[in-house]
Amino acid sequence: MQRVTISLDDALLAAIDERVGTHGYQGRSEAIRDLLRAGLLEPEQGDLQSACVATLSYVYDHATRELSKRLNTAFHEHHDLTLSTLHVHLDQGKCMEVSVLKGTVGEVAQLTRQVMAERGVRHGSAQIIPLGDLE
Repeated sequence: MQRVTISLDDALLAAIDERVGTHGYQGRSEAIRDLLRAGLLEPEQGDLQSACVATLSYVYDHATRELSKRLNTAFHEHHDLTLSTLHVHLDQGKCMEVSVLKGTVGEVAQLTRQVMAERGVRHGSAQIIPLGDLE
């Protein structure tokens, strides 16, 4: 087993501590391992070449250096996937965006992972719906 050091903000650490208590974990490490397993072992969205629609919702700190520029560049590089985007100012420092996307599962999943991995993106969620499921 390897030891890894990570930095977490106070709110996230409090949420982990609450999960430790409510789920009966022996400590933070067990809870974090379970959360990582759930995220990493998430089933793939099927055929990566199949058509899909998706929503990508995320909250970010607009003061994070060059984040707005990096997000804008990512969406311009994938302009063919974006159908619509809603931008909401939540408070003095945080914004929320919701994008409706359409493309192949592989392209859409790659863009959603890229956006959610950006430093300064605080919370992100993607709902990918293969169009084959709608037929």
